[in-house]
Amino acid sequence: MKWLFLALIVVPSLELALLFWASDAIGIFPTLALIIATGFIGAFLAKKQGMKAVRDIQDSFGRFQPPGDHLINAAFVLVGGVLLLTPGFISDALGLSLLFRPTQKLYRPLVYKMIQKKMKNTRVIVR
Repeated sequence: MKWLFLALIVVPSLELALLFWASDAIGIFPTLALIIATGFIGAFLAKKQGMKAVRDIQDSFGRFQPPGDHLINAAFVLVGGVLLLTPGFISDALGLSLLFRPTQKLYRPLVYKMIQKKMKNTRVIVR
């Protein structure tokens, strides 16, 4: 429940405050241009990285290997792309960090820990 509160109240409030601050500092039109540019750049990068993730998954299937890490990379790209399309500087920074392999390495242990915790509590259902 605390994560839902954070996601629905605190983060959008911080995003709005930062957008207001940026519009005061650099102006409304440059702020809007930044938001639109990050949306286009994010869509381009997400498509490029997403296609690479799909090729990596297909290659691992072709070699008869489990695609575990490649699936997690694809999930990072998906979430990063959605965050880049969301207006706001905080979501853009987080989205960009999810698109590139060096920063994905920082998030990977957290995801593994979360998956292991869910599996330990038998909350993971595979159909």
